[in-house]
Amino acid sequence: MKPLGPRLIELAGVHKSYNVGLANEAEVLHGVSFAIGRGEFVALIGPSGSGKSTLLNVVGLLERLTAGSYRIQGEETSGLDDAGLTLRRRAVLGFVFQFHHLLPAFSALENVTLPALMREGRVSAEQQQRARAMLAAVGLANDMNKRPGELSGGMQQRVAIARALVLEPPLVLADEPTGNLDRAASDEVFALMRRMHVERATSFLIVTHDPRLAARCDRVIELVDGRIESDQRAIAAPR
Repeated sequence: MKPLGPRLIELAGVHKSYNVGLANEAEVLHGVSFAIGRGEFVALIGPSGSGKSTLLNVVGLLERLTAGSYRIQGEETSGLDDAGLTLRRRAVLGFVFQFHHLLPAFSALENVTLPALMREGRVSAEQQQRARAMLAAVGLANDMNKRPGELSGGMQQRVAIARALVLEPPLVLADEPTGNLDRAASDEVFALMRRMHVERATSFLIVTHDPRLAARCDRVIELVDGRIESDQRAIAAPR
């Protein structure tokens, strides 16, 4: 399916195998092709074992593809070395996981400043202020000095979203971001991601097993047995 805006990422004929050259070699992705444009809000669905997490890891530059092409903002990534992949990942991508992976000894504010610390080796006053503003934007202005253990599950996930967005990446990859939450907290976190998408024109690719949430995305890509079964845009998807 053609993306709505300028192509942010583009996969063409992507294959991913494990244990290449060994007797137990297994191919998980079989020629996957799709593109995501700027400002799209996309769900990735499929049964367990269909390759969703593997595909997200390839898109996130956490695993290398075995064959095919993967371009980010027009740049082919398959030829980049590890340092080049790290630079592209930090510049373009944000990550939200089912388990928020917050550092328990750090405050919410300190957790949100981690991307800046990792990218630049220090946290400037401007970045500190940006982190404070992001926590306020996700409704945690009064909780930024609390540690994760002092926050509810939904609040912890909001910290994780703030951390993913603080450096304003063009694309956020979310792997079951509401899978560890009850229904009320799940709806709250999804609504927050939607709001951030609208306000900041950030693209989202969300892996979810929840058909309610997938139905509220603008586009749904279904992966079955390592192949794209369908790629459909919601009838009322905003243009």
